[in-house]
Amino acid sequence: SNQKGIKTAVLVNEFGEIGIDNDLIISTDEEVIELSNGCICCTINGELLEAVNRILERKEKIDYLIVETTGLADPLPVAMTFLGSELRDLTRLDSIITLIDAENFDETILDSQIARAQIIYGDILIINKCDIVKKERIDIIQSRLNAIKNDARMLFAVKGNVSLQLVMSVGLFDTDFYLEQDLKNSSHIHGHSHEHEHEHEHEHDSHNKHSEHIDIEGFTSLSFTTEEPFELKKFQNFLDNQMPSGVFRAKGILWFFESERRHIFHLAGKRFSLEDSDWEGKKNNQLVLIGKELDHKMLKKQLSACIKCT
Repeated sequence: SNQKGIKTAVLVNEFGEIGIDNDLIISTDEEVIELSNGCICCTINGELLEAVNRILERKEKIDYLIVETTGLADPLPVAMTFLGSELRDLTRLDSIITLIDAENFDETILDSQIARAQIIYGDILIINKCDIVKKERIDIIQSRLNAIKNDARMLFAVKGNVSLQLVMSVGLFDTDFYLEQDLKNSSHIHGHSHEHEHEHEHEHDSHNKHSEHIDIEGFTSLSFTTEEPFELKKFQNFLDNQMPSGVFRAKGILWFFESERRHIFHLAGKRFSLEDSDWEGKKNNQLVLIGKELDHKMLKKQLSACIKCT
């Protein structure tokens, strides 16, 4: 919505069983290509190559390609997809951008190897939600980030709003640094070993999707769908009294018995938003929860209890 004459393609990858981001993206008239493999850090490489090639082969030429990975992706294998394949001669890797949630950032996040990798490999670090935290907190976060990566370009944002000139065509990516890191990790485009542990259950369905129980450093994704509406009070009770503290992200399209409207739900940390819009197509509930050490069976039971009794 803010391309200003630059023809841009966006590839979206998610960590979850249902491809919900496709329905949450701001509507455009352009075709949407979604990477729905569930994990961009390993088996996605082939699909990523295929998707990029599809874009490059289109009649309408583009100026810029943005790959939006899941928040649990290690940037190194993604970069190596471009550096270690035929894409190296067709594209120029411009920069890697990492978004930091200033409200929910804490020291435990830095215990995660993936979080540290996103900082180390980030050419641009955007500290977001600067309007709802104190300056002292932003200073502390900036200091902690500098201790891990002291040469990154650091930007400060409200609702992710950053001038395009600061993040596009900036030429900050250091190819030599990545190739050196790749050698250290003994990883390459067709089969790399991760510093972080994956417990993949490769149960692909006909759409070539992962099982929802992909485990990355204890983080899993739970997907819940129902063709019956929720009761608003019951869902509110779930958010207030039952939602585990381990859930750090949730998103969904919700249908409430009390409303004819389509509700777009986002949760990050303890803060959530609910915005209504018109339904396009069949009404249903689609919800994805992402968190650490989640009890999937209990959560599905609690969400099922939110359904309107007939």
